Amino acid sequence: MSDVAKIAPIAGSLARPSVLSLNIKEKAALYAAYMPYLKNGGIFVPTVKPYKLGDSVYLLLSILDDPTKFPIAGKVAWITPSGAHQNKSQGIGVHFSDDEGGINARKRIEEVLSGTLKSSRITHTL
Repeated sequence: MSDVAKIAPIAGSLARPSVLSLNIKEKAALYAAYMPYLKNGGIFVPTVKPYKLGDSVYLLLSILDDPTKFPIAGKVAWITPSGAHQNKSQGIGVHFSDDEGGINARKRIEEVLSGTLKSSRITHTL
């Protein structure tokens, strides 16, 4: 057996994270998508692509008119399937990692949403 054959199964088992892009243009849409109850924060991403809980994803997030794109590594923590109760949008909740990208995105989102996080308005999640 060659060295390549010994290494191939290990390399093949490391799946690359799916790359998603989300551009939120309104404060109300950001409020509806943000998941403050997750330890590192998170966000709902509309998608029809199938995911499983725990899948790794890489998200490029744009918020309102801020030119910054936040690169966020995360994991799928929430799944809203097609045909969900109360006509909720199909998609996934991405739990931000505790690295610089996740921390910076959470800080910026919470700055934008300051004063509205305790609202009882309907969201894409709970």
